[in-house]
Amino acid sequence: MRCLVVFLAVLALSHGQQITRIPLHKQKSLRNALQEQGLLDIFIAAHQDALRGKYSNFKKVASEPLMNYIDSEYFGTIHIGTPPQEFTVVFDTGSSDLWVPSVYCTSKACRNHHRFDPSKSSTFRNLSKPLVVQYGTGSMQGFLGYDTVSVSSIVDPHQAVGLSTQEPGDIFTYFPFDGILGLGYPSLASEGSVPVFDNMMNRHLVAQDLFSIYMSRYEQGSMLTLGAVDSSYYTGFLHWVPVTKQQYWQVAVDRVTINGVVVACDGGCQAVLDTGTSLLAGPSQDILSIQKAIGATQGQYGQFLIDCWILNMLPTIVFEIQGRKYPLPPSAYTMQEQGSCSSGFQSNTHSQLWILGTVFLREYYSVFDRANNRVGLAKAI
Repeated sequence: MRCLVVFLAVLALSHGQQITRIPLHKQKSLRNALQEQGLLDIFIAAHQDALRGKYSNFKKVASEPLMNYIDSEYFGTIHIGTPPQEFTVVFDTGSSDLWVPSVYCTSKACRNHHRFDPSKSSTFRNLSKPLVVQYGTGSMQGFLGYDTVSVSSIVDPHQAVGLSTQEPGDIFTYFPFDGILGLGYPSLASEGSVPVFDNMMNRHLVAQDLFSIYMSRYEQGSMLTLGAVDSSYYTGFLHWVPVTKQQYWQVAVDRVTINGVVVACDGGCQAVLDTGTSLLAGPSQDILSIQKAIGATQGQYGQFLIDCWILNMLPTIVFEIQGRKYPLPPSAYTMQEQGSCSSGFQSNTHSQLWILGTVFLREYYSVFDRANNRVGLAKAI
């Protein structure tokens, strides 16, 4: 009974309540007392956040609203420098560098967006290191510097920031966002660059070493949550999947089925959860098998078209991951625009990896857990 009183007292203290009397024997430590009664593991598990100082003034949970741009990209706002200069960025789990346009870039892609001016930031430090980032579509060239970066209420000092001096081609010209903030593993980052979330973890700025993302079907309502899981964005329970390679957020998929019949990923495959990719991509033969199963035919520019009249008759496509089924109904994998309908599946000609982009992530609330190198998935609201 004595140990139970001590247990309750420490619980109260961990929640900031006052205790007038703690009947603990002077010769016995709290740890020993709890251990003797078989309560130590329960206490630590139930109150690990308080023991770690989760609710200190330094560790935070921050929510950053995201804008849905025609179901192709989701972006939010960050600030760089002192005084802060504002930019919009895609929070991209498929890359690890942070970059924005700079005043040294005069191409149309840069002129159409906000450009960072290092001379107007008292905290900027030039690393004088070149930076080249190549994406599936588009690339940037520039240099690295250090400055203060703020995402929502979290202030990340001494953060590596890429400043573009060239953005070849037109890919970034007409997008409404300015740059990209990578949320992948540090092994994907350029030399001399530490990813933003790694800096937040290393400096103990977030309550937990994880972030979670909800992608709404509407223009507004999407959310990036740093340091926590927000259960209001999903139903049921989170199911955890181990990361198989700490580079992208890569997981193992068992198979892809329609009505219980394997149509792709026969024998298992690897997939990447990528918030920076709008479609759902896979190896060419697998994707062609799916397109055939849903009656999609190839049109211009590599798109696969679907007769809009048959949308409600299309099958549900199921991704089986760690023995659990993640169905994608036709409403998830088809797109309607200007009277025509198309498939959200796309061939990945550069790799055998599947890329589970926003076609998949709109259906499933996703938690990216760096502390345990795993991904949590639950049905999004």
